[in-house]
Amino acid sequence: QVQLVESGGGLVQPGGSLRLSCAASGFTFSNYYMSWVRQAPGKGLEWVSDINSGGGNTYYADSVKGRFTISRDNAKNTLYLQMNSLKPEDTALYYCARDQSWGRGEYDYWGQGTQVTVSS
Repeated sequence: QVQLVESGGGLVQPGGSLRLSCAASGFTFSNYYMSWVRQAPGKGLEWVSDINSGGGNTYYADSVKGRFTISRDNAKNTLYLQMNSLKPEDTALYYCARDQSWGRGEYDYWGQGTQVTVSS
């Protein structure tokens, strides 16, 4: 069955960095767009970033552009999110999600999430 397992979250000071990973299994990872989506405390879901199936095209929300980098290793079935210059407003539960709609944001599988807390 399809599984997405995120890791790499934690507590970091403002200005710090974290790298999130999402290990995928149960499907042909290289056939799908993948996304990172986050949910801050008390708020709704916010799309963060997309990457196409081959990894050559990436897309970012304005709130993270220039600070976050999405990437993937199709040989390892793993999605990444490198987060630099973290701000308190980046505090959220971060999910990876499989996009079944070639980048149109129709997600059919989600991981359990990994918590990122940015605080001094």
